[in-house]
This record gives sequence, C-alpha cells and structure tokens, in this order.
Amino acid sequence: MTRSVVVIGAGMGGLASAARLSALGHDVTVIEKEASVGGKARRVTVDGELIEAGPTVFTMRDVYDGIFRGCGERLEDHVTVRRAEVLARHAWGSDHPGGAGRLDLFADPLRSEAAIGDFAGREAALGYRRFRAATRRMHDILDEPMMRGDNVSSPLPLLWRIGLHRLDAFAAMRPHTNMWKALAEFFPDPRLRQLFGRYATYCGSSPFAAPATLMLIAHVEARGVWLIEGGIHSLARALHTVCAARGVTFRFGTAVSEIEVANGRASGVRLVDGSRIGADAVICNADPNALATGQLGEGAMRAVRALPAQKRSLSAMVWFAHAQTDGFDMTHHNVVFSPDYGREFAEIADGRIPSDPSVYVCAQDRSARQERGPEITGRERLQIIVNAPANGDTHTYSSEEIEQCTRAMTRRLARCGLTLERDMPSQVASPTDWNRLYPATGGALYGRASHGSAASFLRQGQRTRLPGLYCAGGATHPSAGVPMAALSGLLAAKTASADLTSMRRSIRAGIPGGISMRSAKTGSMG
Repeated sequence: MTRSVVVIGAGMGGLASAARLSALGHDVTVIEKEASVGGKARRVTVDGELIEAGPTVFTMRDVYDGIFRGCGERLEDHVTVRRAEVLARHAWGSDHPGGAGRLDLFADPLRSEAAIGDFAGREAALGYRRFRAATRRMHDILDEPMMRGDNVSSPLPLLWRIGLHRLDAFAAMRPHTNMWKALAEFFPDPRLRQLFGRYATYCGSSPFAAPATLMLIAHVEARGVWLIEGGIHSLARALHTVCAARGVTFRFGTAVSEIEVANGRASGVRLVDGSRIGADAVICNADPNALATGQLGEGAMRAVRALPAQKRSLSAMVWFAHAQTDGFDMTHHNVVFSPDYGREFAEIADGRIPSDPSVYVCAQDRSARQERGPEITGRERLQIIVNAPANGDTHTYSSEEIEQCTRAMTRRLARCGLTLERDMPSQVASPTDWNRLYPATGGALYGRASHGSAASFLRQGQRTRLPGLYCAGGATHPSAGVPMAALSGLLAAKTASADLTSMRRSIRAGIPGGISMRSAKTGSMG
C-alpha cells in the first residue's frame, strides 16, 4: 500500500530522501521555499555569470551512484563528472613560522607522499605514510557502523556494531585525543599540521577542539575528489529530474508555516498560504534548531532539543566574485594559510572575524580552461571563503566590518602571491545573511560543531521525539557535507519507510478485515 510523505526542503538530504522513498513506492511531495532545488548548493549571479554559492568539494561519489542506481538511472547520464588529479593547492606566505611554500595533494597518494617529502623532508613523507594508514583504519572502522548507519547516542551501541571484542578498533578512532595534538605525532612541520587540521572545518569545527577521529576526513578526500560540470547545483538539478520522473511532486516558492500534529504524531504540513497537505510522515530537511525554536510550528517544537549558541559550528564570510587574478597558478581548490592558526580559531571562538585569516578559493573555471591550454586570461568565477563565528542572529555585520574583512582576505592572498582585481564585481555573504537564509542557526553552516569526544553521539538523528517526523540534511547524523547530507536523507527515508510499514502491519493486525485507506491530501496543490 502506498503511503504519503512530505519532505520539507529540496536540499541534498531532502532530494536523497525523495529519491529513495519514490523508489520504494511511496507518494512523495517536496516543499521548497526557494525557486529551485539545492538548498545550500545554490547559485548567485555576479556580473552576468552564474557562480556556485554553496559546497564545492564532491567526495564519496558512490553514495550518489547508489541513489541514481536505486532509481534505475546512472549518475553519468545526468551530469558530467571527472576525477580531479590535484585534490587541492596549498600555500604559506613568507611571514609563516615554518617558511613560505606551496604544496599540492594529488589523487595518487604516492605523488602526494613525494610532494610532501620535497616540501618538508623525508621524515614528513614517512609521517604522511603513517597518517594515511591511521586514517584509513579510522575510516574503515566507522564507515558502515557510524557514517552509513543509524545514529547512536553513546559509545556502547557503536562498540556493539563494531564488535565488542574490538576494543583496539575503538581506541584507534582516538575520540579522546585532540586533533591538533594528534597531528603533531605525524607532522612536526606546523604547515602540515595546518593543512591536515583544516579538514576539521569540513564539518564546521576547530582542529583545536575537535577529536582526532576527524582526521578520517583526509582519507575520504584522498579516496577521490570529483569535479562536476556546473558544480554541485547541477547534481541537485539532476536529482530533481530523476525524482520528478518517478512521480515526486515539487512545490517551489512556498514555505511550510507549520507541521501539523494529530493523535500524537505528525500528520502533514500547513503552508504559508493557508493550504495543507496531509501525510503519513514528514521529513524535515532543515537545521533541526528550526524545529526546536518554533519556526515550523509549536507542535514540532519538542520534537528535538534546542542547540545552544556555543555549540554551533562555524559560519563563514563568503565572496562570490567574477574577477581577474594574477601571480598564483590556481587549480580548482586552493587554500592560503595564515601564520597563526591558533589565534585565528581563538578569535572565532571569541565571536570575531579573524584578523589575519586563512582563505579558501574555489576557482570554478580553472579545470575547463586548463583542459584547453595553460593560458588563463580574463575574469574567472571565484568563491572565496573565510571562517567566521555563527553569531548572525545576535550581531549584524556592517559594511565597515565586511570591508575590513575583505582587506584582510586580500592581504593574506597577496602574501602568497595571489592578486585579485581591484573593485572586482562581487557579492558578499556574512553570518547575518546565512542566518536570514537558514533561520535559527546564527549562520552556522554545518549544524552542531564536532567538538569533544561525545560530539558524534549528540548530533540530531533521523528519528525525533514526535512520531512520524524525521530529520535529514547536513545538520543531522552522520555529519555535514555533500555526501553526508545525502546519507542522512537515505537514512531518514529508510527509517520512515520502516516505521510506515510497521504501522501498516499494526493496523492490519489490530483490525482484522479492515480496509487501509491512503491518507488524503487536501488543500491547494497548484
């Protein structure tokens, strides 16, 4: 029997849920307040050019291959994807205590090892070899039990999944060791500690407060970074196409004002225009704090715990630019590091934009141009990111603050040889803007920060306290990021479908000979 599910939000988690639920035969409606799919995987127009304005790193391709395959499709038939030979280019200025330099990491780990040896010496190369082995083991231990499995609220259930006899495996994850301290065991060179410590920021966390377990992100990236023609937004559009072909209904440009509750469970949603859609289950692809703070009605407020502001992940100051560059041969992903990483994160923890920040630059046209030849001329599309505190709900970033941060960003890039065009066409998004786009977050882009040994067990899971209401997205289990958001959506779909099946069986068992009727959808559907 078909059951009806409403998905709130057409981000990557919501799209993954809709794809899986439709493949399982459920009747799915997706409600999206914006005019298009993607959620954080959005685009903005600058100087007449579409610029990717969301996540830019695509790893764990197998997750999306599985989603498309489950719908009878192939990923490569919908988007053009190719493996990046250079994972990222990294640079340090002459004011760095470790000295100036540049270092590429490659898809081929042996090339990376050789490059590290040339950059920092033989001992550093051997340290990288040991680091690769340690992070591979962390990944292999946690991939199925934690990253692709249902969330757990304490170490004991995780130990059970791993195998209670494998206490050595739990110790290998190093949950009680600080990430920055653990990196020193592999990399005496402070520049390499910065490089690999930056992986904590992939889930919005500080390497000085995150557990060493997060080092496994380096192994995830080393397994493959993929470049998608048109960026991550094109992947979202491809998922939309596949879902629509399977009968999923999409309603764009309208928002949910309330999750309705009847008989102690979620029973549908009411939209801002007053219409309602009944459902047997609701999946919320939004930051869980939106539920806890009443953004989706009083009935759902107690479904999840509110997240204290001090537990939020990082936000960001982001420039979307169409600019001419000079002096630095960029690849697609580029990172320029500050000379004092500790001060940088201390300033963020104190609620301030870093005075001398590390800077990430996604040069979105580099891959295609480099295929045509070495000559890079004219303006190019850039997304430039500086980490920032998630205080956009309590602090309005003024034009003076944004200009001050812009000067600090351009100074740091110039220290490493990268010059941006003066008065470049650009838009800037501050934590204030991110909080407006994603209410109740303060601009936090990754949900809860992964700080402390218990962080992974405190992340919101797919089930909530309200039966029939489920969570999906980068702010829920298993973590933030493009593949993790999809995994969260798959887990939400799996959990909701199992519960609906169980509920159907209970009804049939409780009322022998009764007729199960499909839940009606009422109100405007236009």
